[in-house]
Amino acid sequence: MRAIAITEDHHLEPVDLPEPVPAPGEVLVDVVAAGVNRADVAQTAGKYPPPPGASELPGLEISGRRRDTGEAVVALLAGGGYAEVVAVPEGQLLPVPENTDLVEAAGVVEVCATVVSNLVLEGRLRDGETVLIHGGTGGIGTVAIQLARQLGARVLTTVGSEEAIARVRELGADAAWNRRTTDLLEAVRETGGADVILDVVGGSALADNVSMLREHGRLVIIGTLGGASGELPIGMLMGKRARVIGTTLRSRRTEGKREILEATRELVWPLLADGSLQIPIHARFPLERAAEAHDVLREGGHLGKVVLEVAETQPRNR
Repeated sequence: MRAIAITEDHHLEPVDLPEPVPAPGEVLVDVVAAGVNRADVAQTAGKYPPPPGASELPGLEISGRRRDTGEAVVALLAGGGYAEVVAVPEGQLLPVPENTDLVEAAGVVEVCATVVSNLVLEGRLRDGETVLIHGGTGGIGTVAIQLARQLGARVLTTVGSEEAIARVRELGADAAWNRRTTDLLEAVRETGGADVILDVVGGSALADNVSMLREHGRLVIIGTLGGASGELPIGMLMGKRARVIGTTLRSRRTEGKREILEATRELVWPLLADGSLQIPIHARFPLERAAEAHDVLREGGHLGKVVLEVAETQPRNR
């Protein structure tokens, strides 16, 4: 099968590999497309190795067809998605949402599961609360803005340019700031602070994030773009009776992923089917141009997801 592997000097290269052999409880999926995520970029750079036992190939999500039934599915992976065939635990599969293009569906499951896991299951975001979402134009940010609005929250977000402010406002953000030109701490404080903060920055933003929390606030850290360590103002955290929550999705066991996917299907799939929530696709590249897809994420400024076309485009799933 065709696949994309990571070289010893941290580049991507096309390779020809044997198809994976499914373990007990796994099924083979013929891949139509693969989603591209920052975790793939980090893994390629040698900074985010796959969990023990996972494929060394990059790729955390795919769309395709089950080889045993032919059903159109999306799959949440620990690795291996940049290939024509994947072996997936059956509990990590969901049907493609209705009215969703099968190629574009490759960019659905990882971001939706991440947002549900962190805003809903971990952050306990409720109707009437305020959420601050760092990085509103990325794949996670665009979905988080829309889902938070559906949950009845007031949405604040950060972007990387003045032009992006209008884009995230169209997605449902109540307020957005250019992080390069705004004193974010002061701006969020002026709005009254946040009950939940979804953070992809990590260490360098830790103290400011705690400062922006309201009483009983929850800071959910899901990335370390700004560093893996930071100074925690413990006294302030205690005074606010707030919580700092750190989570990852990739390394969870199948049972934990299954629970998240069940919640994702219940909350998000109906919104995707009726168009209430949309996942913008910034670009589509053929599998062999995976390095260019990674460049898009490294450079930033994109809106939504980037996907790799692995097989020929399939008819729209209905």
